[in-house]
Amino acid sequence: MKRLAAVAALLGLAAVTACSGSTGDKPAAGGSGSGGGLYTTIDGLKPGLDVNGPINPWNPKGNAFLGFNAMRIAWSKNHLTDPNQFYPGIAASWEIAPDNSSITLHLHPGNKWSDGKPVTAEDVKFSIALAYTQGSTAFAIDPGAAGAASEVEVVDEKTVKITQDMDNPSVTFVRGVMDSYIVPQHVWGSVLPADFWDKLKAARGEGAEAEKAREEITALSEKVLAFAPPKDVSAGPFTLERMNPSEALLVKNKNFYNAANVGPDQVKMLNYTGNEQIWNYLIAGKLDNAPFTAVPADVMKRITTTQGNGVVKGYSPVSLGMAFNQSKKPYDNVHVRRGLAYLINRDEVTKIASPEGGTPAVTTTGIHQKPAAEWLGADLAALEPYKLDVAKAEEEFKEAGLKKEGGKWTLPDGTPWKFTVNVPAPFSDWISGAKAVTSQLTAAGIDAEVVTTADYPLYLKELAEGKYDVGFWLIALGPAPYNIYQRLYGVSNGWSILGGKLKHAEPGKNGNWMGGPETIEVDGAKVNPGELTAKLNSASGDEQKKIIGQLAKAANQDLPVVQLWDYVNTQFVNTNRFTGFPENDSDLLRQPSGVWIQLGMVKKKQ
Repeated sequence: MKRLAAVAALLGLAAVTACSGSTGDKPAAGGSGSGGGLYTTIDGLKPGLDVNGPINPWNPKGNAFLGFNAMRIAWSKNHLTDPNQFYPGIAASWEIAPDNSSITLHLHPGNKWSDGKPVTAEDVKFSIALAYTQGSTAFAIDPGAAGAASEVEVVDEKTVKITQDMDNPSVTFVRGVMDSYIVPQHVWGSVLPADFWDKLKAARGEGAEAEKAREEITALSEKVLAFAPPKDVSAGPFTLERMNPSEALLVKNKNFYNAANVGPDQVKMLNYTGNEQIWNYLIAGKLDNAPFTAVPADVMKRITTTQGNGVVKGYSPVSLGMAFNQSKKPYDNVHVRRGLAYLINRDEVTKIASPEGGTPAVTTTGIHQKPAAEWLGADLAALEPYKLDVAKAEEEFKEAGLKKEGGKWTLPDGTPWKFTVNVPAPFSDWISGAKAVTSQLTAAGIDAEVVTTADYPLYLKELAEGKYDVGFWLIALGPAPYNIYQRLYGVSNGWSILGGKLKHAEPGKNGNWMGGPETIEVDGAKVNPGELTAKLNSASGDEQKKIIGQLAKAANQDLPVVQLWDYVNTQFVNTNRFTGFPENDSDLLRQPSGVWIQLGMVKKKQ
C-alpha cells in the first residue's frame, strides 16, 4: 500500500521554557561537495502525474512536490511523544510560548524566491490567509474552533508572530502552524480580495454579518485550489522545469537559502499508478529513493539484489485496524468483537500482508506499539493481548447469543452469519491481510468474504456512508495524542467539536460510521471516550498521560477496531549515484527525500 497523506500524516510540541529558542537541527552549511547530478524518485503522495495540474500545493492534482518545490514553515520530526519537534523549512528558527499561546517565526535572513525576490514575513502572512480558505486546523474560521489562531502579526520583514485563541486552546496549534505551505504573495496576490483580513475579523463575530463573511471566505476555497501560476516560483531547493505524462523534471533553485549544500542539480519525478510500477523501477535500479512502499517478500529479494539498492527502516506513527460498524448486527455486541479478536492470528496476517512494512500489533490500544510503550509503561503489559484462542472466542460468541450449528456460526435468531470485510482494491497489502483474516475466520466456522472497492476515495466515501459492516482503517496517527484518539473516538465515531462544544451525533449522521455508543463500560464504570479524547486537546503532562491510559484501556476492552499491525517505515535507496541518505531509525525517514536534500545531506557519489 502507498501510505497516504493523512498518515502522514498525516501529523508537534517543543515545549520551550519561557521565551527560549527552539531551532531544530541546523542544515549543513559550507557549500563544498555538492556534486550535481540527476536524482530520480517518486512522490509518495501523488500517484499519477497530471501534466495539466497547476503548480499549486493545495490542489490534490497540483504539481507542487513536497520538500522539492513546495515548502512548509517547518518539517515535523514526528517524534514518538512530542509533536513540537521540527527541522527548519521556510523558518530558520522559532520560539514557542510556554503555555503554547503563540509562536514567533524567524525566516532565513538571505532566503529568496526562485525569481530573485526576497522571502518575507508578508509572504508568510499572505499564505496563512490562503490557509484560512482551506479550513486548516490552526487557521479555522469557525468561532470557537479548538487550536485556532486569533492573530497573525508581522513583527518585521523576517519575523511573524502567530497567537492562539486561548478561549479554546489546543496542543496541536503549533503543529498546525508549522505544516502551512508558503507561497509568494507577488505571484498569488490576485487570488484574495484586498479586504480579506477585515472579512476574517467579521467572520469571528456573531450574527448575519459574521455568517456572510464566513461564507465569503469559504467560497474562496475553490478559487485558491484552481489558481495556476504561469511559472513555478518557489522558495524550495528546486523549481519545476517541464513535465510529460511519464515524468516531471525539476532544476536546482540557485536562490534557495541552502543552495550551496543541495546535492543534485536536477530531480526527475517518475509517474506511477500502483505498487508494481514502483517495484519495477526499483528492480531496474532507476530510483535513487522510493518512499514507503508495500513489497511482498519475493519482490523484496529481487529489489535488494539490484546493485546499489538498499533498505532503510524506521518508526512510522501509523497502525492498521479492522474497524466495525457498530450500528450493524452483530458488531454492536462487544462479545462478538472480542470473539473475532481471539480468532485472528495477527502474526500470520502481518507475515502474509506486510512482512517488510509492518510488525504484528501486540494488542489493541489505538496507539502504535513504540509510543504505546512510552505512554503506558508497565500498564501496556496488563492489557488483554487477544492472543489466538479459539476456546475464548467461542465463549465470547456464546455470550453474545451466537450459535454454532453443523460447524457454522449463526446469529442468535438462527440466520447464517456472513462476515464481509471491505478494502480498497489498489492496496495490495490490505487485500492480502483481509484474505488472511477471512481465511482464519472461515476455518473457525464463520462464513467470511473480502469485497474490494475500486479506489481509495470511493472506499472512504462509502465507509463514511455506513455501507460496510467491517473495513480496514488507519489508526494511531501520531504523535499528538489528540490526533491518535480522534481516529477511534472522533468524527467517525460520532464526536465533533462545534463552536467550542463537544457534541455526539447518532450513528449514520454527520460522518458517524463506526456507530459506537456515547458511553462505554470500562472496568465496570461508564466512560465517555469522546469526552476524554477532547480533553487531550488541551491536557498536558501527567493529566495527558492519565487520559491516554484510560483511552488505551477503553479501546482494549471495547474494541471499536482490532489493531492488526503497526507500520514500519520501509524505504529504498540506491547508492550508485548518491550518498548521504538517512540511516535506520532516523526521524528524517518520516519526511520526503526533498527535505533530506534541502538540509544538505544527499551528495553526488564521488
